[in-house]
Amino acid sequence: MTTNAAVKNRILELCGQKNITINKLATESGIPRSTIKNILYGKSQNPGILTIKKLCDGLEITLPEFFNTKVFEELEQEIR
Repeated sequence: MTTNAAVKNRILELCGQKNITINKLATESGIPRSTIKNILYGKSQNPGILTIKKLCDGLEITLPEFFNTKVFEELEQEIR
């Protein structure tokens, strides 16, 4: 799995857990809906940490909580 796919899947997973729509996440995080959709549809290849932090704020979680999953632990190094 790529890092982009892991971020996308984690956002969708958290939205499901918290029963929150993408539109609601956009409102709560102050991130444009189009930016979130670009991340989810792969148009944004490198969402910045500030964007992810704002998404975490909207989801009421911390950055460590966002990244604390087996998927992120098992990602292969992308730069060799």
